[in-house]
Amino acid sequence: MKIAIIGAGASGLLAGGFLSREHDVTIFDKNEKCGKKLYITGKGRCNLTNDCDEERFLANVVNGKKFMMSSIHAFPPKQIREFFEELGLPTKVERGGRVFPESDKSSDVIKVLQKFCQRCKIKLGEDVADIDFDNDQNCFKIITAQGIYYFDRVIIATGGKSYSATGSTGDGYKFAKKFSHTIVEIKPALVPIEVKDKFIKDLQGITLKNVTLKATIDGKKLEFFGELLFTDRGLTGPIALSMSSYINRAEKVELSIDFKPALDENKLKERCLRDIEANKNKSMSTFAGLFFPKAVGKVVLERLKIDGQKKVNSFTSKERQDFIEMAKNFKLSYGGLYPIESAIITSGGVDTKQVNPKTMESKLQPGLHLIGEVLDVDCLTGGYNLTTAFATAYACAKNMK
Repeated sequence: MKIAIIGAGASGLLAGGFLSREHDVTIFDKNEKCGKKLYITGKGRCNLTNDCDEERFLANVVNGKKFMMSSIHAFPPKQIREFFEELGLPTKVERGGRVFPESDKSSDVIKVLQKFCQRCKIKLGEDVADIDFDNDQNCFKIITAQGIYYFDRVIIATGGKSYSATGSTGDGYKFAKKFSHTIVEIKPALVPIEVKDKFIKDLQGITLKNVTLKATIDGKKLEFFGELLFTDRGLTGPIALSMSSYINRAEKVELSIDFKPALDENKLKERCLRDIEANKNKSMSTFAGLFFPKAVGKVVLERLKIDGQKKVNSFTSKERQDFIEMAKNFKLSYGGLYPIESAIITSGGVDTKQVNPKTMESKLQPGLHLIGEVLDVDCLTGGYNLTTAFATAYACAKNMK
């Protein structure tokens, strides 16, 4: 059987390697090299999966949980890691179960995948302009600037629309639409959050550890605990990126930071009173520095209209209560998300209701398969999105008949 794969990324390469054991496989990619987006994944280290079971993986799927159940049980994270080890890529596990190559080089992941695909014909620098189904010859016709090709099966593995410089320009959606597929609206996911408050520029570069980012999303509450970083326009860092995947389709979002999540309000009051007694002759700006990074403390005092030069011993009970409230509920004016160019992954894509979850074959066009980020499946950070790419590719390859 002659099979074409559009896209030499994570899912395309893995599917190609498995299929080329029994079939004639050609992989097309517009880029000059394989795995261009894979190369920058995990800040160049490639967080290729997570050391977790299927249940924990599914708990980290934001959209497409039900669709992923079949493929993740067929090719779970443990098996993905073993697969790469068998290809000769030693791996290691870091914080949060993140699995990386021991070398910390994403290029090593690409190398083993390319070797795995050595039986495939890989046509780099060849952009697919169109895909059609030729009813007379009962096969697919692929058109590129270099020629016209005919195949029995076609796999779309073009990725999403984030990091377009790597070739992810949304071509897969165009091809899928050609065969009447519905495209769930494309949104950025795992992306920094914009904040409208003017003071945000004064906080640029400050990293907060062990804080909680809280949101009310169209009336529903959600929170993430961990590390947060202020940018000149808003928030980034692990918990901001995770939050972005849940607010990217919301109409109304309210954001706040709990700087002291380990202490409830009463315990924070007790600590505040102790610190007031111990620092009563110091300035309020010095006192604020006990609770917040210096620049944040300055913003807090400005928002509360408290003079930073004022002595702690003149701190009123009302000011103290407002100060504690600010530490537990530092409100931010949500301004939207950074554009999709800044997103790690794409939310939205080919409607999974139109794709067989066991085989990744289109329910609308026999012989057409869709895998990886082109599908409406997205996950949180931690190696879960590449796990999705590998699991859908495996399901497609192993069940193609």
